[in-house]
Amino acid sequence: MLFSFAPLWLLGLLSIPSSQQPTAQAPVVPPALEWNASRPLTWADFKARPNSDRLEALTSSTIDAKVGCVDYQFSAQVKAVFRPTESWVRHPAQATAALLRHEQVHFDLTEVHARLLRQKLSLVKLDCEKLQPAFSNITKMAFLTWQREEARYDQETNHGINAARQQAWEQQVQQRLQSLSAFALK
Repeated sequence: MLFSFAPLWLLGLLSIPSSQQPTAQAPVVPPALEWNASRPLTWADFKARPNSDRLEALTSSTIDAKVGCVDYQFSAQVKAVFRPTESWVRHPAQATAALLRHEQVHFDLTEVHARLLRQKLSLVKLDCEKLQPAFSNITKMAFLTWQREEARYDQETNHGINAARQQAWEQQVQQRLQSLSAFALK
């Protein structure tokens, strides 16, 4: 038994079986990037076309959560994932390092909340016979909390324009990643 959860507005991660890999005519879709402390985002990762006049860049990321039971033993896999084909920068040649740091913190916040979900799933005892709706309830709350914090981040930093608030958020998120290091993927 295997379940995966992503809110409807975040669905879109597709995996293509090896027997159905793109042919020469089909465009090659860049793979989603899993969060990695040693691999920060670059502007080259942002592959989509801008779809808003209000923003200079947009990071599309999600928390990919899968759970399963083998021999009535619960297990969970939770990853923070960046989606290049849904992320964009308006003017790549003129985009600043400060704007890229702002977008990186969005992805870092995704990892913070992925770690919080890993922590929560490590503490709860889910019954394999009745995995749903317990798993859905836990993940819905985790996604809601994450989305609210993402919105607060943009509001407080004015999308990265308020340099002092941006720096404070960068430091806070790094501290939280450090404090949750026990729940980082190895």
